[in-house]
Amino acid sequence: MFNTFKNYLAGAALAIAMSGLAAQSAAAVELTMYYPVAVGGPLTKVVDGLVADFEKQNADIKVNAIYAGNYNDARIKALAALKSGKPAQLSVMFSIDIYELIEQDAIVAFDDIVKSDADRAWLKSFYPALMENGVTRNKTWGIPFQRSTIVMYYNKDAFRDAGLDPAKPPATWAELQSMGAKLVKKDSSGNVQRWGAMIPSTGYPYWMFGALTMQNDQVLMNRDGNKTYFDAPATVEALQFWQDLGSKHKVMPAGTIEWGTLRQNFLDGKTAIMWHSTGNLTVVKKKAKFDFGVAMLPASKRRGTPTGGGNFYIFKKSSPEQQQAALKLIKFMTSPERTAEWSIKTGYLGTRPDAYDTSKLMSYVKEFPPAAVARDQLKFATAELSTYQTGRVRKLLDDAIQATLVGTKTAGEALGSAQKQSDGLLKRYR
Repeated sequence: MFNTFKNYLAGAALAIAMSGLAAQSAAAVELTMYYPVAVGGPLTKVVDGLVADFEKQNADIKVNAIYAGNYNDARIKALAALKSGKPAQLSVMFSIDIYELIEQDAIVAFDDIVKSDADRAWLKSFYPALMENGVTRNKTWGIPFQRSTIVMYYNKDAFRDAGLDPAKPPATWAELQSMGAKLVKKDSSGNVQRWGAMIPSTGYPYWMFGALTMQNDQVLMNRDGNKTYFDAPATVEALQFWQDLGSKHKVMPAGTIEWGTLRQNFLDGKTAIMWHSTGNLTVVKKKAKFDFGVAMLPASKRRGTPTGGGNFYIFKKSSPEQQQAALKLIKFMTSPERTAEWSIKTGYLGTRPDAYDTSKLMSYVKEFPPAAVARDQLKFATAELSTYQTGRVRKLLDDAIQATLVGTKTAGEALGSAQKQSDGLLKRYR
């Protein structure tokens, strides 16, 4: 009897010990992920849902998602955590942060942590245009996730009101100027009630400008991130066109236009056309009280847009186990089915072609064709402005754009000065 009781106690102790080991194993790998919420709808709920689904399938990995405001906030907080000795293991940050993150030795290349042929194939499964801001030095440093292009939203009811065909949005700069002028609506006192078009020039002016320069067949930087082309004739011509739309042709307000309020201005009917991120698509779909369309951006010498948005990065100061867990999470969130779900719920691009082959996204695109515009525009896309010293170089261009739009400098003067200062910052990287 005593031996039986002793065996029972031993068995119970073993069971408790095994239970403890199982619990310890279940919590063996904990990940902290910084995530920006800069544009679009209730992204935190969508990301939380994806993380919860991942944790259900991977009980041994715990993910703590920290929402960090905009992209700059996410980068600052992630790098501060890195320096404090309590680093995150992964983050979604600007795709254009790649050179700064490499220079600070903050991130690890995915090529160095993938192990299987399937993983290596996964690295090649994304749209090439989206990988331009994630690959350098023949290695992949960033994986596309919250990615976008700039698209043209337009109010079809306003087109009808102006006597324009709502099925034919402007396809060229000349049409943007002429149709935009017809779309301007004034009251009896001459006050503008509705502008023809608005291109935002705060927040991310360099991004909008990258579209205009690409449409004029001019990129803003080289592929090595150590030279810019701010004073190229086609760059200057593009900025002059932007300024002329407001100050000369009166298609849009002269001066600067706020990024943060533009979407609401469009929803309120204060502009017939807006250029904005495809990441706004789901919100506009839900909130627009008028018939609207989405189109590719118009062309000068060609069509063009920069890609935009955020990539996944894995931080170097993490254990091999954490890096593998982070890789597993990123692969889960970028799988075709999850990518399709993400695109439908947010309006952001499906980052890989096979996402558009899923029944879910195929049905959505058939029901709502604007969801395919950003994808189709990728064939005309280029990399977003990204260089070494990217924050300082970007600010030089932002300041030049805004100085031109408000009329304190000519396009040539502003861009010439920005190029000279950019050369000074980048010459040591050549």
